[in-house]
Amino acid sequence: MRRFAFGFILWGAFVAVQGWAAPLSADQRPNVLWICADDHAAYVTGCYGNTIVRTPNIDRLAAEGVRFARAFCNAPICTASRQSFITGRYPRSVGVTVLNSPLPQSEVTLAEMLKEAGYITASYGKMHFNSNLKHGFDERIDMPQWRQWRQSQPRRPLPEGLEVLPPFKPFRDPARIWLNSMCIPFAAWDSEMAGTFFAQKGAEFLAQKHQEPFFLMVGFYEPHSPFHFPVEYRGRHRPEEFTVPEVGTEDDDQIPAIFRDLTDDQKRGINAAYYTSVEFMDKNVGVVMTALRQAGLEDDTLVIYTGDHGYMLGHHGRFEKHCSYDPAISAPLILRYPPRFPKGRVVNSLTEFVDIVPTVLEVCGLAVPDRVQGRSLLRIASGETDEHREHVIIEYAHNDEIMIRDARYKLVYQRGKRVRDDGYDPGRPLPGPSYKFFDLQADPGEFHNIIAAPEHQDRIARFKRLLVEHIRKTQRLPGILPETDDPDAVLEAGVQPHDVENPNQ
Repeated sequence: MRRFAFGFILWGAFVAVQGWAAPLSADQRPNVLWICADDHAAYVTGCYGNTIVRTPNIDRLAAEGVRFARAFCNAPICTASRQSFITGRYPRSVGVTVLNSPLPQSEVTLAEMLKEAGYITASYGKMHFNSNLKHGFDERIDMPQWRQWRQSQPRRPLPEGLEVLPPFKPFRDPARIWLNSMCIPFAAWDSEMAGTFFAQKGAEFLAQKHQEPFFLMVGFYEPHSPFHFPVEYRGRHRPEEFTVPEVGTEDDDQIPAIFRDLTDDQKRGINAAYYTSVEFMDKNVGVVMTALRQAGLEDDTLVIYTGDHGYMLGHHGRFEKHCSYDPAISAPLILRYPPRFPKGRVVNSLTEFVDIVPTVLEVCGLAVPDRVQGRSLLRIASGETDEHREHVIIEYAHNDEIMIRDARYKLVYQRGKRVRDDGYDPGRPLPGPSYKFFDLQADPGEFHNIIAAPEHQDRIARFKRLLVEHIRKTQRLPGILPETDDPDAVLEAGVQPHDVENPNQ
């Protein structure tokens, strides 16, 4: 086990406070383990206050580290969020804002930054690069390797008469099928599941004796729909445990047509399946963390746990992310590193996922490149300050949408001229450009649009200016934005996708 000299720790802390990276030699740098779940909403975690779900392994991480109570992804969609937080740059700067865009080769990931500093790198599970590029990982194992492995294994018979999930056909099957309202398992035992396979690969990596520090990323596909869980997990939750979230009077025009025929019983069943999938995923978090402990690396490893974004479980009539409501954009973020972070600290300041990369680099004693757009969480995580961001900004370009919120208020702009082709079209006439403004203290469910309230016009104007500043600062391509001071014109041009199409760019 690698140890730090006490004096060196003090010097490192001082330098980090000044905004510079502490110079660490390779044998003094911590390992980095990043565990990322898919579609895991913060509110479906025990340590975030949920009393129904059972997530003991994630809860233990939070108890031993720092939990960020108001952490937000930078895009409520898998690809854009993931390629943003792995580079520390905003989606529009990366050129990845929609689902199928590849991460450009020209973008530099955390794996490449750490590899350049001498780290061994490996990724097991979901990365969503949308290409065969490794982007700095020495080893990448994903679904093709799991499928190959599973085909080589003898199949254990399933219980006779057991109902299991059909093939996943979203938007072709009714939503009640591909959202698993039946709360039935995937056709496999725990030991055969992809999530368990990736967790075991991570455990095997951690059991090896590495001569250099490592960066290991383990990406679980759970609890993404259809909310996979193995045969052993059937019956862990029943639909009657759950209540159907409220739908507001202003929601009808935006509810995707595909969800409109779901019954309340089916909505409760979807919740049961999601919660069960979260618990299966948490078990695999435990597999990885147990391996870390058994290897004696707990004190030498910075552990990060995140979801890639949130998820709506019937909120506003929706079962998806793909929007700016808080359940879709708020995701769990936990950091554990005993030499630097206190146990059980809860950070209530607003944070963004672009802040993760600069935090890792600073903890590892590495310089933060100028291209990184996030702000290190080191000072707020260690308790040196309680202030971080006054506001956060989230974009969903597939709906020409952008949002800004502070501790109390939220402004959402939608261009309203694009027919959605992602399966979530509400089937209503296009509304054209619109704004929504919410007082999250008086209206935490975001049901009442008060954009016309006279007392908020100065605040709304300020939010618009901040959005324009953000778009101009993060715009990747020249010539896209109009030369005007009109915020409406800048927002209309800036919120549309302008993505990279070739991964070799």
